[in-house]
Amino acid sequence: MNTSHRLWVIVNRVIFAIIFLLSAISYQLSAASAEVLPSKEYVRSAWDASSKKDLEAINKITQECIDNYKEEARKQEASLTALASKEKAGEYPALNDVATCYFIRGEALFNAGRIDEAKPVLEEIVSNYRFAQAWDPRGWFWSVAEKAQAILDKIKGEVANPVKSAQEAKQKPATKLTLYDSGTQTVVAYEKFGKFSGVGTKDYKYEITDQDGLSQAVGEGIFPNTTSVRWDPNFRKAMKEGRLQGSHWEYVNTPDLEADFYRWAIAPGPEGVKLFYTAYALERAGFIEQAIKAYYSIVVHFPGSYGWTYWQTPWYIGPVAIAKIKYLIFRYPNLGYNLQNAKIRTINGFDKDIKNDIVIVDPGKLSRSNILEKVTFPPERKKIKVKVIKKIGGERIKLVQFDNRNWQLYVNGAPFIMKGITYSPTKVGQSPDNGSLINWMDYDYNHNGLSDGPYDAFVDKNFNNKQDPDEFPIGDFQLMKNMGVNTIRLYHQPFILSKENKRLLRTLYEKFGIMVVMGDYLGKYAIGSGASWYEGTDYENPEHQKKMLESALSMVKEYKDEPYILMWLLGNENVYGVACNADKKPEAFYRFCDKVAQEIKKIDKEHLIAVVNGDSLFLDKFAKFATNVDAFAANAYRGNFGFADLWQSVFYEADKPVFVSEFGGPAFAQGKTREEAESLQAEYLEGCWHDIISNSAFHKDGYGNAIGGIVFEYIDEWWKAYEPAVHDSKGLFKGPFPDGYMYEEWLGVTSQGNGTASPFLRQLRKSYSSLQRYWK
Repeated sequence: MNTSHRLWVIVNRVIFAIIFLLSAISYQLSAASAEVLPSKEYVRSAWDASSKKDLEAINKITQECIDNYKEEARKQEASLTALASKEKAGEYPALNDVATCYFIRGEALFNAGRIDEAKPVLEEIVSNYRFAQAWDPRGWFWSVAEKAQAILDKIKGEVANPVKSAQEAKQKPATKLTLYDSGTQTVVAYEKFGKFSGVGTKDYKYEITDQDGLSQAVGEGIFPNTTSVRWDPNFRKAMKEGRLQGSHWEYVNTPDLEADFYRWAIAPGPEGVKLFYTAYALERAGFIEQAIKAYYSIVVHFPGSYGWTYWQTPWYIGPVAIAKIKYLIFRYPNLGYNLQNAKIRTINGFDKDIKNDIVIVDPGKLSRSNILEKVTFPPERKKIKVKVIKKIGGERIKLVQFDNRNWQLYVNGAPFIMKGITYSPTKVGQSPDNGSLINWMDYDYNHNGLSDGPYDAFVDKNFNNKQDPDEFPIGDFQLMKNMGVNTIRLYHQPFILSKENKRLLRTLYEKFGIMVVMGDYLGKYAIGSGASWYEGTDYENPEHQKKMLESALSMVKEYKDEPYILMWLLGNENVYGVACNADKKPEAFYRFCDKVAQEIKKIDKEHLIAVVNGDSLFLDKFAKFATNVDAFAANAYRGNFGFADLWQSVFYEADKPVFVSEFGGPAFAQGKTREEAESLQAEYLEGCWHDIISNSAFHKDGYGNAIGGIVFEYIDEWWKAYEPAVHDSKGLFKGPFPDGYMYEEWLGVTSQGNGTASPFLRQLRKSYSSLQRYWK
């Protein structure tokens, strides 16, 4: 080989090597670019693999996320000293997603029985990712380390007893409140100290003419006497002891009732919010007359005041103050108070924009009887003559409106008010989040050929968490009948009912007298629309609409001839969003609801149709665009006082009958014993039911448009706060509940005890007996 040829070969080899090296580098870069996904995408894929119980895929997906984001996750963990707030939790995506991937893997290994492999994965979270939080698509963050520790505790056999913890916390007594100045008047004569103008209009105003006299009349902490607490010796003592430090929002439900009252009395504005929590502190402390005085002060001075809910929707305080007064009058009839004609109506109050609100106010008249009158329950009915002006539905099931604008539901020719409950008994350990949940109608864990809950449930009378010889199977259907339930709420998705299930529901109706309101999610949680969870249902998408309509009509065609069907329900608080865009496109959502209602009526003229709304959000758009829907239903969790201006809002805005499709309160509260927490739950449900009945047809001082309510729920579901093998006692979010937090795993009027005898054991709570007294 000559020199020139040898040189040519060498040059070509060098060029080839350079090209090969550049190609390899380019390939690696492009491959890396293609393979490294945003951390949230790994989480989505891992949850999907978890629902399919694909352990190999889970390991692969989670390891890729950990490899790519672990370093950044550790940095974010090191930057924190506590869990980030709800508003800032999303600012730590690497930390949250890496820890969540560890958790998905650890849980999957645990569920597969590979305990030795699961433990180090879960321990990694507890040791190195203490401040990671996972996003629950239902609307909140949860601590990944806390849930990992819950599984580790279960492995060790050391599952905490939340009721026992409450009893231990009970050892610290509450600090009582002693009022220094309760005022000179129990019922304030506002006409004496000022002038009312524009009553019943948007120009309402109360102008104080004698501030000193009014301050003396109302007493400390109540407007305009909000600064006099500073002269209260106990206030000065609390200040000196450092018991009033920090944000006033930390003083809503503490055991220190004195500190709660003082801190809110000196809190910064807005005055309406400040007054509400001052009144609430007085109510909790047992100063009921003073609390009524404080709530009424809101009605007089700040009827248009507002705050914001956890879900960032406006919270109008004036109507709630009126509802609180009515609740306290009901709860304490011996005080002899009356509130007449008090009304606060917020026009344009059904969106999230408070700038367009128009508030019409009539403060009514708060008075006290000289001779105490007995308050009866149910409330007194009006004795009036009426005539029918409208009928909706068929011959067997129909809605009737009278010329006084009251509505009544009729079944088989007789008035019918829904005494309903959501029935979804879930075996401890099962969850839709990990794909383990099965239809309760198919439960037969004792292999006797009968559905476990309906037929084999027993009452654990002595709360020892086992079936004693004298605790015979009675079944949930009989227990619900004994309670007075006449309606249960079901969805035909995600489970398609079999012929055996239909026979079960016929027995429910024929033997136990209980009817069914059956619903289609109408794209909520992306169910029935063909969309993925993360894509979400789009109510302007023709393909999504087509599939949702097919789903709803298939439900109607399959069940319209079943004798137990009372009503069709469309959706489930879709306007809150969550895997659908009804919150962003409410007009499109309600127009679609109207279209579905029209199509249903073409094939079923016998049954009624309701949309299940998220409280009264976008009620005005429902009224305008869903005219073929027969009734308005709302999932509403407003407080122990009931539903405030819900009835009034529907009366003026939509002129439809209305029922509460979900209401309830937890049987758990921090620092309370089981008995105390159950009493609080019972009082909560009693107040809600009283409000429903007070606004049903022909009742005194109500709006006459309530046709019933559905309690959420019959029995605790342990999966709601994620780890389904643990009865979680961590508050998921703040709300109007006994200790200020929602405990979604404690909403049942019956419980599953410690879970060891699930799905058979039932412990009846006080709320079961309380509703039984009213419903029977």
